[in-house]
This record gives sequence, C-alpha cells and structure tokens, in this order.
Amino acid sequence: MLKLFQSPDSCARAAHLALEEVGADYEAVQMSLSGGDQRRPEYLAINPKARVPALVTDKGILTETPAILTYIAQTHPDSPLRLPDDPFAFAEIQSFNLYLCATLHVAHAHKLRGSRWADDPAAIAEIRRKVPEAVASCFEMIETRLFRGPWVMGETFTICDPYLFVFAEWMEGDGVDPARFPKVLDHRTRMGKRPAVARVNASRVS
Repeated sequence: MLKLFQSPDSCARAAHLALEEVGADYEAVQMSLSGGDQRRPEYLAINPKARVPALVTDKGILTETPAILTYIAQTHPDSPLRLPDDPFAFAEIQSFNLYLCATLHVAHAHKLRGSRWADDPAAIAEIRRKVPEAVASCFEMIETRLFRGPWVMGETFTICDPYLFVFAEWMEGDGVDPARFPKVLDHRTRMGKRPAVARVNASRVS
C-alpha cells in the first residue's frame, strides 16, 4: 500500500487527488505544517527536506510533486491519468508541471515564505507586496499560452489538471482576481465537480 504524507492546504493536495483519480490503494497521513509536523524527527527520517508531499512506496520514498504525479500515472496505466506513449507529448506534460513547480509555486511561496530569500523585515514586506503581480503573471502565461482546453493538454485529462487546480484554488488568497483568467476559472469549476475532489475534501481532518 502507498502512504502519502500530505497537507490539504499545500501542493500535496495534487498528489492526493491523483491517487483518488486512479483508484490507488493508499493511506493519506495529514500533516499540520503550521504545527511543525514537517520538522519532527520521525518525519525528517522520511523526508529530510521537511516538505510535503512524500510518497512511501514498496521501492522507496518519493518527494516533489511532479515526480510523484508521474509515478502515480505510470503505475496506473489503465486509469484516467494514463501517460501518453509519445515521448514529446509526455515531455509537454512535464514541461507544464515543472512550470507550476518552479515558477508559479515559487511566486506563491513569497507570500508566507519571504524569509527564505531575505532577513530584513522591509525586504520581506516588499517580497510579499509583489505576490499578486508575480502570481498573476504566471496565470497570464497559463491562460494565453499554455492552456489548451478543455483540459490543460487539450481533450485528454492528465496529471497537469489536478496540479493546476491546486494553484487555481489559491488565486484569491494570493490577491489575484480569478475573473481575469476565464479559462483557468472554468477549469477550476469543472475540477471542483469531480468525484475525486469530493472524496479528498471529505477525508480532510479539521
């Protein structure tokens, strides 16, 4: 059985959704990031990066959302998240997810994690002030250049879709008006109606 260490308010939600989409046999362990669960010795023994998600498999432990999403899809080839056989099509999926990971997520992280980049309170405040602009710029790229529709990669539902959904749910909190990005907003609405999302929401521990 797979074991996913996750927090429902983090990017780990994408991996949780993917596990539900493929019907995996798994256990979800909810972490309290605000409570410091990710820094406890027992979790650091699993993931010394002190981040979520972490996926425990029978072959070892995986971290980083794009890698975990790919593993879930590859190990469930008959599921809705089946990866394409064509290497270029697969690379396009990886390209999109890595943009979310390396660019959009980093822009979002400046809101609460400014101390990663600066020590001066004034500098941290300036970093935080730029978050709506930086995040909106990323969604502009997605809306106008990267999103094909009706799903991220076109007609086929892929591992890009639950991952984008997580960040789209954060737009208001990042000071971004979702109405500026109608394709992304429509995608978020349709994703929110999927049974996998309902099941993940129902599993959340208060």
